[in-house]
Formats: sequence, C-alpha cells, structure tokens
Amino acid sequence: MSPVEFAALIAAGFAAGTINTVVGSGTLVTFPTLLFFGHPPVTANISNSLGLIPGGLTGSHGYRDELHGHGATLRRRLPMSVAGSAIGALLLLVLPSAVFDAVVPVLIGVAVLLVAFGPWLQRQAARRQLDSDGNRRDLALRASLFVSGVYGGYFGAAQGVLLVGLMSVLTTEPLQRLNATKNVLSAAVNLVAALVFVTVAWHQVNWAVVAAISLGSLVGGYAGAKVGRRLSPPVLRGLIVVIGVGAIARIVVA
Repeated sequence: MSPVEFAALIAAGFAAGTINTVVGSGTLVTFPTLLFFGHPPVTANISNSLGLIPGGLTGSHGYRDELHGHGATLRRRLPMSVAGSAIGALLLLVLPSAVFDAVVPVLIGVAVLLVAFGPWLQRQAARRQLDSDGNRRDLALRASLFVSGVYGGYFGAAQGVLLVGLMSVLTTEPLQRLNATKNVLSAAVNLVAALVFVTVAWHQVNWAVVAAISLGSLVGGYAGAKVGRRLSPPVLRGLIVVIGVGAIARIVVA
C-alpha cells in the first residue's frame, strides 16, 4: 500500500467515524474509497467492517451521558442486533451481492421516512393508546433490530439511519438517546460481523486497510460525539434525512 493510499484511507476512516456517530452511513465514504484503490468488493467490505470498530467504540463512549441509567434497555436490545449481525455476515460470504443490491435502497428509504415522520407517528400512536400494548411494541422492536442487524452484518451502510428510524417509531425515547443507543448497537453489529469474518474468511482481510481506517475512525468517533450531542433534535433529524437520501443516491448511481 502506497503512502498516498494509506493517508487517504485514514482520512476516509475519520470521516466515516464522524458520520457514523452523528448519523450513520459512514461506510458510504470508506467503501467507495476502497473500491477506487482497486480492492475487491468483498475484501473491501470485510476490511472496512473491522476498521470502523474503533470509531464505534469511541463514538459510544462519547455518548455515555445519554446512556447513563439505560443499561437494562441496552441489554434487552443487544441480543437481537448481534444475532442478526452474525447471520448477515455469513450471508455476505455465501450469497451473490445482487441479492441485497435491490433491497438496500428500499431499506434506507424506509428508514428516512421513519425518521422524518417519527414525531407525527409517535403522536398518532399515543392517541391510539398503542403504548399500552407494551408486549406488541417490544416484539416489533426486537424483530426490527434483528432485521437491521442482518443488514448491518451484510453491508452496514446507513444502518444507523435505519436503527434511528425504527426506534423513533417503536419507542418514545428522545432522539439524542436513540442516537446514543444506535451507536452502541451499530458498534456491536460491526464487532460481531468482524469476528465472523476473521473466523471464517481470514484470507479476505486486508490488515493494512484495517489499520488505516481504524486510525481514522478512532479519532472520528470522538469528533462525531462532540458534534452530534450539540445538535438540536430538529437539526439532527434533518441531517439524518439528508444523509439518508444521499446514501440512496450514492447506491443507485453506483
């Protein structure tokens, strides 16, 4: 790997770590960068997943105040996310990429709509007293986290948008807390997927790529937390929608 490529991947990792912490979809920075430098798609995807783990950890740590007192909630949500992630990572290794290519823009589009109309949907749910049916809502949330985990383990681009969108509708928690939860769940999804890749497809990991992206994402996660925690809910919601639409455009054009 040339010094120019290594520096470019560090910069891409920093941008991805920042974007992932604030919104999600940082993979849409690093993954195209890896393809630009000639890395095979599967190798790029696997190495990228490993490289973004440090950013997920630092971003989650940066949101620790929003997570204070909600350990029990995270423990309930993590199992479905990590189970889905393991399945998604295995699907990446056994299925042709065309299977998910058509589905990814649709998933991101649904997530953007959920984020955009989340407050309205929450008000409608309250009027219909759906909150009283805690079991049904919890079941829907668990199923949604499993599906988003599968998606995150397979590719992961904009999984943060998808997670915030789903939780915006299926919970009544404030947006900044949902963003903090999203960071933890996304980091767990990437970590589990990485463990699967290292165990099953060690030969497809480019460790130089992992090192470069890790260096950038490590710092980017902290930077993203400082930015994201200062945004008002309307601004954060608008940023999620804009980046989500951009993610769809990037995938469709590609």
